[in-house]
Amino acid sequence: MSPVVLSAAGTCLVLDATGPGLPVVRHFGADLGPVTGPVLAPLLPAPALLPAQGDGWYGRPGLAGGRPGEHWPVRWTRDGPPEVEAEAGRGGRVRTAAADERAGLRLVSELVMDPHGVVMMRHELTGASASPYRLDGLTCAVPLPARAGEILDFTGRWALEKSPQRRALGDGVWARENRRGRTGHDGTGLLVAGTPGFGFRHGEVWAAHAGWSGGHVHYAERVPEGATLLAAGELLEPGEITLGEGESYRTPWVYFTWSGDGLDTAAGRLHDHLRSLRDRPVRPVTLNNWEATYFDHDLDRLLALAGRAAEVGVERFVLDDGWFRGRRGDHAGLGDWYVDEDVWPGGLHPLATRVRELGMRFGLWFEPEMVNPDSVLAREHPEWILARADRPPPLQRRQQVLDLARPEVFAHLLGRLDALVGEYRLDYVKWDHNRDIAEPVHDGVPGVHAQTLAVYRLIDELRRRHPALEIESCSSGGARIDYGILARTDRVWTSDSNDALDRQAIQRWTGLLVPPELMGAHVGAPRDHVTGRSLPLAFRAATALFGHMGVEWDLTSAGRAELDELAVWIALHKRLRPLLHAGRVVHADHPDPSTLVHGVVAPGRAVFACVRLASGPGSGPAPLRLPGLDPAARYEVRTAGPLPPGAALPEWTTAPVRLTGAVLGELGLPGPGLKPASVLLIELDAVAPGQDG
Repeated sequence: MSPVVLSAAGTCLVLDATGPGLPVVRHFGADLGPVTGPVLAPLLPAPALLPAQGDGWYGRPGLAGGRPGEHWPVRWTRDGPPEVEAEAGRGGRVRTAAADERAGLRLVSELVMDPHGVVMMRHELTGASASPYRLDGLTCAVPLPARAGEILDFTGRWALEKSPQRRALGDGVWARENRRGRTGHDGTGLLVAGTPGFGFRHGEVWAAHAGWSGGHVHYAERVPEGATLLAAGELLEPGEITLGEGESYRTPWVYFTWSGDGLDTAAGRLHDHLRSLRDRPVRPVTLNNWEATYFDHDLDRLLALAGRAAEVGVERFVLDDGWFRGRRGDHAGLGDWYVDEDVWPGGLHPLATRVRELGMRFGLWFEPEMVNPDSVLAREHPEWILARADRPPPLQRRQQVLDLARPEVFAHLLGRLDALVGEYRLDYVKWDHNRDIAEPVHDGVPGVHAQTLAVYRLIDELRRRHPALEIESCSSGGARIDYGILARTDRVWTSDSNDALDRQAIQRWTGLLVPPELMGAHVGAPRDHVTGRSLPLAFRAATALFGHMGVEWDLTSAGRAELDELAVWIALHKRLRPLLHAGRVVHADHPDPSTLVHGVVAPGRAVFACVRLASGPGSGPAPLRLPGLDPAARYEVRTAGPLPPGAALPEWTTAPVRLTGAVLGELGLPGPGLKPASVLLIELDAVAPGQDG
C-alpha cells in the first residue's frame, strides 16, 4: 500500500505499512510534499512503532513484560490496513490494530498530528490469554536521523527547576527516569535532540514529552548500525500493571515536536497545541498571601493586605495555607478540610466578601492528596494512607500521601472540596502537592499509576460540578508540570522561588513546554525568602510581566513609592496581556551569556526584554537583535515601562525609530549598557503603509 503521510504547519510524518506487522515511521521532520513508495527507499531504516527484535531492533524494546514460566517474544500481525483520517496540511489520525495470538496480546496504536505539527502517540495493550501478563514497560518512539548528534534535557531541585544540561548523543541509551510519584523538580519535561550546536533560532531539533503526572521515562538511543530513537512513556514499577484476559492498559499520550529552525519553533508548536485545547478567560493578576503572612491568619491584617492589593490593580486574592483546623504550622492539620473556627469564627466569609467588594475574585489553597499524621483524619483512618498497612513510608515535610484510588478516600475528598468551593463560591483553587511519593502501595501493588488516574478523576469531577472554577497546579513549586495535569488545570506554579534572577532561567526553560499565560510568575518581596537576595522592584516586576503575573509580597509593609511603581508595572502588564498571552515566544541567541533577549511577537505587535543578569566579559554591549518579526513590515520601536536606572542608553531609547523587521532581526539596534539585575523593555508596533515617514 502507499505510505501514510500526515502533514501540518511544515511538519511531515511518513508511515510505512507495507509489511504484515506494525507500521514503521520512515520520516518525522520537514514536509516532503507528495510521497510515493519509491521515495521511502533511501530513508534511514527504522524499527516499527513498537521497537522489537522481531523487526531487527536490538536496542531497548518498546514493550517489556512476560508471564511466569513462559516467554514468547512478541511479533505483531496487523488485523488489517491502518485506519487513516488525514487531510494534507491539516494533520490527521492513524489507528492500527494488531495481535500476537501466540503471545496472547492485542495492541491498538494511535498516532495523531494536530494542525500545529505536534505528533501525539499512545498504545493500548490488552491481555488475550487466561495467563496473566505482567507489563513492565510500554513506550512510544519516533526515529531520529543521523544528523541529530546532540541532546538537551533538564534537571533541577526545589526552588531551582529546569536547569539545562547538554551532551553529545553517542551509541547507547541516554535515559531520564523519574520514580518520585509526581513529575518532579528534576523532571526533564522535554528531551530534545538536534543537530550539534542548535539554539533558539537555529538548528534542527526534535523533542519528546510524556504527558503524565506520575513516574515517567524519556530516552534517546543510538545503535551501532546507525538507527536512533527518541522515546518516552510511563515508568512502571514491577507488578504495578498485570493484565488478565480482556484487561487493558493504555499509555499516556506522548508528544513529539520538530523544528527546522531551533527551539522557538518547536516550543511554539507545543504552545499552540495547549492553547487549542480550550478557551481560557483573561488571566487575572493574582495576589497570594503566602510570603506576606505565612500561617498568621489575622483577619484585620489580611483585610489590609486585600485593600493594598486592590489599590495597585490586583484582580484576584488567594488565601494560602493555614485556614483549616489545627493548621498553625506545617506539622499538623493536613486532611482536616474544615475552616478553623478558632482562627475564623465567622468562617472565611468576612474576607471573601470584602475581597469581592474590592472588585477582586477569591481563591483558596488546598493540598488534597496529603495528610499530616497529626490530624483527625489520620488518627481516624490510618488505613487511608498510601502504604503497606504494617509499615508507613518515611515522612517528608511531616506528611504522608492519601490513597486516592480507594473509593472512600476519593469520595471524602470530593465531598469536602465540593462543599468548600460551593459555600465560598470560590473562583480559584491552588492545588498543592508538597512531597514525593515514597513506597506507595495500593491493594498490595505499587500505587503511583492508580493514584495518578485518581487525581485526574478528582480534578475532572470537581470541574464538572463547578465549570467556572479555575485550578492552579502547584507542587512545591514546579514539581508537577506536564501535559497530563495541564489538560485539566489553568496554570502551573513555576517555582517556589520568586528570586527574579533565578526566575529568569526557570521561566526561560519551562517556557519550552508551557506558554506564558500558564506560568505563574509573581513579584516577590524586596528580599527573597528562599535565596535571601535583594533585587530592585523594576527587575522583579519585569520578570513577572512575561508570565501569568501576580504578587507575593506583604504590600502593607511597602512604601508609597513602591506601591505606585508596582501599580505602573501591573497596568503595563494588563495593557500588554493580550499580546503576552497569545503571541509567539521568541529568544535571541545572544553572544553574551550574561544578557538574555526574549520577547513575544504577534502580527503587527511585539514586546521584548533585554535582561542583564551579571557583569559580562565584553567592554561594550553587543547589538540588540530582535528575532521573529515580519521581515517585510516596518516597525516603530520605543521603550516600554520605567527605564532602568544607571543604564547607558542609546539614542533610540529616547527618540523612537522606524525600521523593518529584517533590519531589526539581522542587524539589530545599538545595545543598551545595563547594570546587573536590570531590564530594558522594548515595544514595537507595525506602521501602516503610507504612514512610515
